[in-house]
Amino acid sequence: MAGQLEDVQVIERVLDGDRDAFALLLQRHEAHVARLVSAHVPAGQSAEVAHEAFIRAFRGLPSYRPVKPFRNWLTTIALRCCKDYWRREYRNREAPVSDLSEDGQRWLDTALASDSRETFETQVRQREYREILNAVLARLAPLDRMVLTLSYIEERTTGETAEMLGISVPNVKVRAFRAKRKLKGFLKRYGIQGEEHEA
Repeated sequence: MAGQLEDVQVIERVLDGDRDAFALLLQRHEAHVARLVSAHVPAGQSAEVAHEAFIRAFRGLPSYRPVKPFRNWLTTIALRCCKDYWRREYRNREAPVSDLSEDGQRWLDTALASDSRETFETQVRQREYREILNAVLARLAPLDRMVLTLSYIEERTTGETAEMLGISVPNVKVRAFRAKRKLKGFLKRYGIQGEEHEA
């Protein structure tokens, strides 16, 4: 039965001319790609970027080598589509707070809330900090923002981040260092001091 075929077998069918078999890969991986993309681009654009990722994957199937799982290969393509989106559309624009994905909003809430029984004043201050942090993150270059997100929010290794974004490991390290320094500088201007953390 087609539903039980491994991804590699489905890919072989597509490459043998059964283009409709790609729909099976789409069904298997669309939720993963949608979640991934929605964490990196504004909500109103995530469906389009996810669609672009699947188009690129379809066109790139002849170059796929099964040394790593198809899902990992597709993840790399999706992240590069996100990177291209930011490069193309939003290099110098600030993303409004409302454009944060649900996962991003949850992360900010978790990062900023130290105790669920905080006083009202503390919660208000935390919301203000979240808005400031969001505004500051929006001032970073899109690729730097993605490096920080993958490295610190999604806790990817430097090698994984480099592979997913199509840049070198030293470039990831340099971008993360510079982005953290910029982030600290922006936050300092807003009067927010945090603990120093080593990467």
